[in-house]
Amino acid sequence: MQQNTQPSYMCINTCPNGTNQQHTAAENMGLYSSSRGPLASALLLCFCMLLLGVHGGSRRLYIVYLGDVKHGHPNDVIASHHDLLSNVLGSMEDSLASMIHNYKHGFSGFAAMLTEDQAKQLAESPEVISVEPSRSYTATTTRSWDFLGLGYQTPGDLLREGRYGEDIIIGVIDSGIWPESRSFSDQGYGPVPSRWRGKCEVGQSWDGNNCSRKIIGARFYSAGIDEEVLKADYLSARDGMSGHGTHTASTAAGSVVEGASFHGLAAGVARGGAPHARIAVYKSLWGPRAQGNSATILAAIDHAIHDGVDVLSLSISGGGPDDKNSFGMLHAVKKGIAVVCSAGNDGPRPQTVGNTAPWVITVAASTIDRSFPTVITLGNKQQIAGQSLYYQDKNSARSSFRTLTTGVGDLSCTEEALNGTDLKGKTVMCFPQDRKLALTPLWEFQSALQNVRKAGGSGLVFAQYTTDILENTANCGGIACVLVDLDTGYQILEYMGSASSPVAKIEPARSFTSKEILAPKVAAFSSRGPSIYNADVIKPDIAAPGANILAATGNSYMLASGTSMAAPHVSGIVALLKALYPQWSPAALKSAIITTASVTDEHGMPILANGLPRKIADPFDFGGGHINPNRAADPGLIYDIDPNDYNIFSCIMKRSASCNTTVMPGHLLNLPSISVPDLRYPVTVSRTVTNVGEVDAVYHIAIESPVGVRMEVEPSVLVFNAANKVQTFKVKLSPMWMFQGDYTFGSLTWYNDQRTVRIPVAARITIHDFFADVA
Repeated sequence: MQQNTQPSYMCINTCPNGTNQQHTAAENMGLYSSSRGPLASALLLCFCMLLLGVHGGSRRLYIVYLGDVKHGHPNDVIASHHDLLSNVLGSMEDSLASMIHNYKHGFSGFAAMLTEDQAKQLAESPEVISVEPSRSYTATTTRSWDFLGLGYQTPGDLLREGRYGEDIIIGVIDSGIWPESRSFSDQGYGPVPSRWRGKCEVGQSWDGNNCSRKIIGARFYSAGIDEEVLKADYLSARDGMSGHGTHTASTAAGSVVEGASFHGLAAGVARGGAPHARIAVYKSLWGPRAQGNSATILAAIDHAIHDGVDVLSLSISGGGPDDKNSFGMLHAVKKGIAVVCSAGNDGPRPQTVGNTAPWVITVAASTIDRSFPTVITLGNKQQIAGQSLYYQDKNSARSSFRTLTTGVGDLSCTEEALNGTDLKGKTVMCFPQDRKLALTPLWEFQSALQNVRKAGGSGLVFAQYTTDILENTANCGGIACVLVDLDTGYQILEYMGSASSPVAKIEPARSFTSKEILAPKVAAFSSRGPSIYNADVIKPDIAAPGANILAATGNSYMLASGTSMAAPHVSGIVALLKALYPQWSPAALKSAIITTASVTDEHGMPILANGLPRKIADPFDFGGGHINPNRAADPGLIYDIDPNDYNIFSCIMKRSASCNTTVMPGHLLNLPSISVPDLRYPVTVSRTVTNVGEVDAVYHIAIESPVGVRMEVEPSVLVFNAANKVQTFKVKLSPMWMFQGDYTFGSLTWYNDQRTVRIPVAARITIHDFFADVA
């Protein structure tokens, strides 16, 4: 075979434990280039096969700990890891194939697939502190609550001090609810709060007995919904075919349920973030696709304001000045109701974020430290891990070796590509029609599945850029199905090209939870900012778990993904905060969440955003960062807003001729963020903070200026005491460049020995009259 000293490739090492990690060591060796030609692509396949070759002995995942980082640059740390591992395994190629993770920032170490003898040999090296098998952590709840530090058995400060959300009322505007689910048991609940003014509206398969001390109210709104859609649903508050509303309601406020799982996957204790909160149901979405309209949603908001909810949770896409729900949400906020909305599922493309009104909390979706590895064993005994919710019995015929073939033609498994091909008893390898997309449309997998089943196939391996969304693999109609990333797909193709009779076996998925999984990451599907219409308000506001979340649906439990799953996580946390601080305004609650968010993971590494390519997350991916509930319970300072201040800004939203033409730009609102999308000249904004911590406190400023922008803060020290609980400071942003730029990002952080209070900053330098300036 023709050789090349610098092939262009990026190889993804995939292992039976289900973790996927880009091999940045390949970059250090000069083996990676951003371009990929035909020869380079061929070499990629060959070299990846070499890296993933099968070694003798049974291997498992080990964690090798080396102590403090002893090298200045992360690449040097990675190189030292490979030098050490190569000495044991015998070659750099074997080291690359074995390595899963490199720990190179807060501490030094790595995770690798090793035999027991290799692990013992490594442990004898003088620079190695310990070598231990990687431990699986049993999933408890949807796992997301433990991941966020709100475990039920060992509750964090917020869960305990917020009394588990006791008697807080969460209004869920969605597709209804399945009241018989164990997640809505009212056992142990006291009387319905006397301030509740709602009703239990009867309808099809729903009578007064379906409300309880847990589900304290139920309404439904069908006006303007297509009759055919209504025929496929219950004309009542009962959740129909989608299960969407049941899932979101149980995520926000589901009661504690032991032994929940999806066919044994993600087994543990299912519950909501505020498990003792009450639920008010407002069914506004209908049919299998959970469709609604502005009329139904506004009616639900209107009733919710009347009924006395404390929090409104809307997993509904929308936003911008033409979002007909925004003014309804503003009225809710003026009544002291915190409104939480999903950001949308149109990522990773920029300018796709919805629900961009500054008075709502807009939530992006993130991944958690759990995966569902599904092992694919090839005929050469090579094992590759994909991701799936395929749960059939391991002893079934579907788990045996089957002939492995491709979707022929362009490999996309379209009806035209298969063209009547007989796939009886075969496992089929399929690719999306456009392999350059960072997020393959969900319908492509479904289409490929349908076509493979129609042709008699017994298995489907579908390659796509991201495996963030798995629920489509939960029921593949009797055939084994699994998702793999594109590079893994190419590796499988290479095997198929080298084998005379390629075969593969797909095993059922397993649940794998480990702190060694790099999480959180912003999910690829999560919509991104900036807002097309309101770029002077950073959106989304916050990120929360939204990928493969276990929650109730009907009488069972399912795993689902989307910002629809992320929003109720925040709704539950807001309910806990409301119980802890009943007098706080919606703006104060929002501020506490944003200013205490995390921008690094548990290993101290910057949170990444899945996309093409992956990158370090910025405020248009996750706003202030990833939600940190226990820190939000003690924010120190809050950025509060008088709801009447939104009135001027809302003229932009209403587009009303009666609005004053001198409306307030969003960056002049007292938001816990700053965005200046048109920075031509120096701009000064004011922010006011209220001390909610110790009475006597001193905070200092830390400034991280956006690239190309000079930021100055006056004063640089804030002193609080009994007589001065509120302080105002000014921020001056000045462009340092004289040419049009893209958005750059920074932050402002007030800090003392106990707390840090951070807000994100975005700015874009513009030139109003470019040609005049050039002249």
